[in-house]
Amino acid sequence: MKRVAIVTATRAEYGLLAPIIDELRHYESDSFRVELIVTGTHLYSDYGMTIDEIKERGTRIDHEIMIPVNCGSAVDISNDQSVTLNKFTELFEEVKYSALVILGDRYEMLSVAIAAMNTHTPIFHISGGDITEGAIDDCIRHCITKMSYLHFTTNEMSRKRVIQMGEDPKRVFNYGSTSIDNILNVATLSKKEAMDSIHLKNDKYALCTYHPITLEDADINDLMQHFLSAIESFKDIEFIVTKSNSDQGGKEINSILEKAEHNIPNMHVFASLGVRRYLSLMKYSLLVLGNSSSGIIEAPVFHIPTVNIGNRQRGRHLAESIINCESDKNSIVTAINKALDPKMKDICMSVDSIYGSGHSAKLIAKKILEIIKEPIDLKKSFFDIVTDF
Repeated sequence: MKRVAIVTATRAEYGLLAPIIDELRHYESDSFRVELIVTGTHLYSDYGMTIDEIKERGTRIDHEIMIPVNCGSAVDISNDQSVTLNKFTELFEEVKYSALVILGDRYEMLSVAIAAMNTHTPIFHISGGDITEGAIDDCIRHCITKMSYLHFTTNEMSRKRVIQMGEDPKRVFNYGSTSIDNILNVATLSKKEAMDSIHLKNDKYALCTYHPITLEDADINDLMQHFLSAIESFKDIEFIVTKSNSDQGGKEINSILEKAEHNIPNMHVFASLGVRRYLSLMKYSLLVLGNSSSGIIEAPVFHIPTVNIGNRQRGRHLAESIINCESDKNSIVTAINKALDPKMKDICMSVDSIYGSGHSAKLIAKKILEIIKEPIDLKKSFFDIVTDF
């Protein structure tokens, strides 16, 4: 039997993988099975116990693997990775999957990829070739690319970068991002339904996420005070804030948000909103604020302005609807005012996405089924680009 494993460790990652899981499971049979492995923050109440959202969606979960998600220090992160490497190596050695599908650039996913490499499990990688110069995710993503056999990039620039890293163009495919699939198929709540789901009365609201900037040594408390002070400057707008991920510094950010929520009446903090509710709320928001990739990829498709704070997403392709700003209060306030300017609405309406047409999951599933039919030779040749430097 051919078995394909798909691993998810975070809410954002699962949202992007869900359309692929659904598409591949249409083809399940006595000779083909798609196994979903749930791990990481999905299994912790501090991060919203988002495994419940997967279950509520009706998605079959084949394995639950508890790993630590301590993120207070570099030692914590390394310990998390060590445990993850051991547990996933044991699973892959036991099950002998035909292929492993992983997405992106998380530190725990690097351990999963190493476990696959050590057990000769072919890796099919999604979202390689992207650039986020302000976060450690950048080098993790490139490491996973070099361990992977098959590549599904979200845009043409990323496809070229993966090839530039020596991967054979015959194994690198630009099928776009499943985030566009989700926008077309998942963001189905009406404005009233979306607002009622979080008991929101004021329809003037912004959607926010602030993650640690893992390649900078800035004081998190200082950064958050500027962020929160900027929010307090717009008392007629409600700010819907989703908590940070489990990167180093994430727990500190979440603790600050929890305390501040009691003192800022127009700020509402959620561990997780779920993909459907999050995208539906984005669809009707005034703007997206923070440093999450959703402000870079999804928001422009909704023709919603984004205020992108700091350097975390530096290097990504930025649509004209994205306003970059520094991390201090004055810069954030100025950027929010620019996003609220009626002229910005016209700019947003003219934006086109580079991330596909909403058929990514079908294309990815079809290619995976095609590739696993034949034996996979993991002895890759380095693809040299003939050029002068």
